[in-house]
Amino acid sequence: MTTLTVSQIHQHIGEEVELKGWCYNFRSSGKIFFLQFRDGTGRMQAVYMKTDLPEEQWAILESLRLESSVIIRGLVKEDARAPLGFELEGKSITAIQIAEEGYPIGKKEHGPDFLLDNRHLWLRSESQWAVQRVRDRIITSTYEYFHENGFIKFDTPILTPTSCEGTTDLFEMDYFADEEAKEGETSGSKAYLAQSGQLYLEAGIMSLGRAFDFGPVFRAEKSKTRRHLTEFWMMDAEAAFVEHEGNMAIQEALICRIVADVLKHCAQELKVLERDTAPLEKVQAPFVHMTHAEAVAKLRGMGSDIGDMDDLGADDETLLTQQYDKPIFLEKYPAVVKAFYMKRDPEDPTRVLNNDLLAPEGYGEIIGGSQREDDYETLMERIREHNLDPAPFDWYLDLRRYGSVPHSGFGYGLERIVAWTCGLHHVRETIPFPRMINRITP
Repeated sequence: MTTLTVSQIHQHIGEEVELKGWCYNFRSSGKIFFLQFRDGTGRMQAVYMKTDLPEEQWAILESLRLESSVIIRGLVKEDARAPLGFELEGKSITAIQIAEEGYPIGKKEHGPDFLLDNRHLWLRSESQWAVQRVRDRIITSTYEYFHENGFIKFDTPILTPTSCEGTTDLFEMDYFADEEAKEGETSGSKAYLAQSGQLYLEAGIMSLGRAFDFGPVFRAEKSKTRRHLTEFWMMDAEAAFVEHEGNMAIQEALICRIVADVLKHCAQELKVLERDTAPLEKVQAPFVHMTHAEAVAKLRGMGSDIGDMDDLGADDETLLTQQYDKPIFLEKYPAVVKAFYMKRDPEDPTRVLNNDLLAPEGYGEIIGGSQREDDYETLMERIREHNLDPAPFDWYLDLRRYGSVPHSGFGYGLERIVAWTCGLHHVRETIPFPRMINRITP
């Protein structure tokens, strides 16, 4: 008998097969037993008739509890009433482990704190199954897009001596003492958990031309909004000889690819999540382009009190993205609200050649990018203007001393893209085990 997964069943109609997984629900009339089965690739129903089974087999069925692990065997039959168009005519069952009584997550409504406390079990729910599969598709599409377009995966450090933009919102930790320190003394050496791999990627592209990294990053800002986590996954990409307009073109193509792939490969998952796919189908190039100054004027017309030199807040982003059915490139922000490494706009030195990419439907920023300052003297001046110590950036300045070239890059927050594509309200639902300012368990 062939051992299969639910995802393979459609190729074996009329055959007897074996499946290994879990019982997530069941009901019985006393003569017919309906077992709701899942195995990680999908869900289906197995129907057992008491008259067709030995007594010991029926006894196993009646002993099952929610989330018991089982091996089921039976005949694959087409059934138009079933969600996947087929079900299993059960012939036998083996219990791997009969779950304990009182599975914590029942059919009733549970609050978010309860579900977060039981996250390790809530991940088995059909909605979380769907979210994590969409997440995987987004990661896979990102790798495929970059490898098809000449980018090399480049691993950047998580432990760093400083940050891209100062250490205010970084997690600080004691690092090893200097070797020169006397026994029993420490040198007070500090390290920080990285909030971006960008600066190190800039070193990578001077070797590889184009590079990207993908990994966990950490932000110590005490934010409780629906868009923030303290630990999340970020993709950063950098490219030599790419300037501001080319940088946005890469971002646009990447997002179009991701959304198209999710629609193509995750139709069942989006259906489970009851995601209206019509807005996603409109995500095609060209995206909307708008300068920061134009956005400020538009927002004021909608009632915002945003200032000429202010960064956009979450409410401003939500308000703006509700006006368009495509992502919005917001570019050329005031230099005073942006990082030291962003190149100034030659047409207006008070602004930088940067962009934020805002997702529609009120989801807001999913990407931040810019052309990087490639002139040594100018970069030194920016570091001083931001009251940063040049010493930790000496290696970064070397990139401008030896063979500097125009280059640009950007980063996306994976959880924000997952939330948008899945139609979720809060990013805590997009990562297996969310870390927030008030939660580090389980």
